[in-house]
Amino acid sequence: MEKSLVSIITPMYKGAAFVGETIQSVLGQTYTNWEMIIVDDCSPDDGAGIREVEKFDDPRIRLIKSKENRGSSGARNIALHKAKGQYIAHLDSDDIWHPEFLEEQLRFMKEKDAVLVFSSYRRIDENTKEEILRPFMVPAKVNYKYLLKTDPIFPSTSVYDAEKCGVFYYNEEMGSLRDDYVYWLSMLKHIDYAYGNPKTMVDYRMRKSSVTGNKKKVIVPQWNVLRKVEKLPVYKCVYYICCWAVISLKKYRK
Repeated sequence: MEKSLVSIITPMYKGAAFVGETIQSVLGQTYTNWEMIIVDDCSPDDGAGIREVEKFDDPRIRLIKSKENRGSSGARNIALHKAKGQYIAHLDSDDIWHPEFLEEQLRFMKEKDAVLVFSSYRRIDENTKEEILRPFMVPAKVNYKYLLKTDPIFPSTSVYDAEKCGVFYYNEEMGSLRDDYVYWLSMLKHIDYAYGNPKTMVDYRMRKSSVTGNKKKVIVPQWNVLRKVEKLPVYKCVYYICCWAVISLKKYRK
């Protein structure tokens, strides 16, 4: 039986330093029926990231050069509109999949009869690749209400079955901040649960320049998601923000 195609969605912005290793981690997958759609989001790097991608001569890798900067949400949407696979997987241009990632996540999805799965992951220094925090271990399953308190779904660990739920697109009003959070919230309004695989199969580079690295900068966008996007009453927003703050402190504790 022919294995179903997986479409890998990879936005890239100033990704020259790490995208080569990200691509290598895809080429090393034990599950080989995939397409990788990389969208350069008009990076101001004189084409350095594009040149890194063009070094790889594999027909499964498709590079799209966006003519305008649309943020990670817009870049992901460009790729999603081109995706042909039954399964949609997200992989940021600086993260690394372990060789068994796709095969294991599809097996896990079948085992749980799930639409959306995600996994635990390692948190490594962007340059040395040494673990700087203990691995983040995901919960067994989450639903919409769980996600209002905290978001344990890291995009690069996720795979979903578009044949069962359709292709979901990003809210581009979010730009590059909390766009993935809104994405999962919208999806979990249509499916009962997303299931967490306890196996650690992804390396997440914690970059010093990461937008979400400073939690103080995320408080207002987090509030806006709850209040303006999800349209929750103020008292619920206050409750969920408090939950998010406490859980975040524990999540980033060494």
